[in-house]
Amino acid sequence: MLQSIVALSFVGSALAGTVLWDGRFTQSTVTNLENWSWSNQVGQYQYYIHGDGNMTDYVNVGSDYKNPADTSSEMGVKITIDDTSYWNDQTMRRTELIPQTDAAINEGKRWYHFSMKRTSTNPPGTGEEHQVCFFESHFTEMKYGLLSGASGTSDSHLRWEVSSSSEWNVTFEAGVWHNIAYEIDFDTSTVGFWHSTGANDLTEVISPVSATVSSDGADWHLGVLRLVPSCSSCSDTTDNDAEDWYFSGVYIESGSITKSVSGPSGSDSSSDSSSSIAASSSTVATSSAAVAANGASTQVQVAATSSALVQSTAAVSSVVASATSVAPATSTVIASSAVVAASSIASSAAPVLSTSAAIVQSSAAPSTLITKVSSSVPASSVAVSASATSGSASAADNTEVVGFLESFMKQYISEVQEDIINN
Repeated sequence: MLQSIVALSFVGSALAGTVLWDGRFTQSTVTNLENWSWSNQVGQYQYYIHGDGNMTDYVNVGSDYKNPADTSSEMGVKITIDDTSYWNDQTMRRTELIPQTDAAINEGKRWYHFSMKRTSTNPPGTGEEHQVCFFESHFTEMKYGLLSGASGTSDSHLRWEVSSSSEWNVTFEAGVWHNIAYEIDFDTSTVGFWHSTGANDLTEVISPVSATVSSDGADWHLGVLRLVPSCSSCSDTTDNDAEDWYFSGVYIESGSITKSVSGPSGSDSSSDSSSSIAASSSTVATSSAAVAANGASTQVQVAATSSALVQSTAAVSSVVASATSVAPATSTVIASSAVVAASSIASSAAPVLSTSAAIVQSSAAPSTLITKVSSSVPASSVAVSASATSGSASAADNTEVVGFLESFMKQYISEVQEDIINN
């Protein structure tokens, strides 16, 4: 029993990555966008590519604008382009948001997540090329409508492109949420494509292909750029003058991909600053903390320190997960000045020792441990220990769990050390 509990609590953290930048929308996003300027760079987005109208002419945030399956997002965004959406004297119509972060979103392997849809109200025109969620160098992006230079007068396909080469397409139907993740490896210069619709989990649709990968970390555009129609019979007002595009579940992660459309479980989508979130229904997350596996005592400890990895005397390896806040769907551990440990496999009891800590566990997920720990807590702080709710474990069970933890820790040490250096 306990073997399963311990395994689940750590395997869960492998099911999702670490959020490096959180672009999910909240009410505070509205305030920040309204107040944003080059001299007042507040919030998680840069907002300067738009027309001369009011912010609400181009960007509106609300709960009705998100994918209902995206339970980790408070709200979604409706981005509009119209006949006033001209920026910097360009002839293209544009409304775009750009991540504002110092996080290393342009290094190593990263997953750029977003969901998008259109409706039958103010639908995007099919006679013009739309560049959507693109990088400045256009090494990967979504496109919709009649591509520049293409024959014909309209095209209703949503496409994923790599360096202007179409790798995937689907008819862009009204009311259908398309969940997307770009798998970008900035080290090997490859890009892959993950996709699903509605509430379905993401699946790998296109394995990574070679690309001229380039980004300065401030050039991914969430939004839409519409080109002037290229066909001789088209005009800039061929279709509806105003076009509405909907986005939600926007974030960038490292480590491993979060496949669930519900998003990184337990993440605080109300945060408007860069954050790192280790997420799943069974996650141990700490701020400036270290996780060490002590094979000698078959105990797992989360030691909160202000600087580095902590290893036990029989340490196998270390895993660190940084988070600004965690609020899981199934169970919550909120620990201030605390250390979390899953201990004593041989014990048949289930003691909980805590100071300034509270554990709430649902019967459906008794093994979940999720913590928010102060970064100033020393390694000697109080421990919160949990073992099996019933039954006992044999020496063989102990050995097997230790082996599992050794394998798990070794597998993720390299990625964790990289994250520590970068963040």
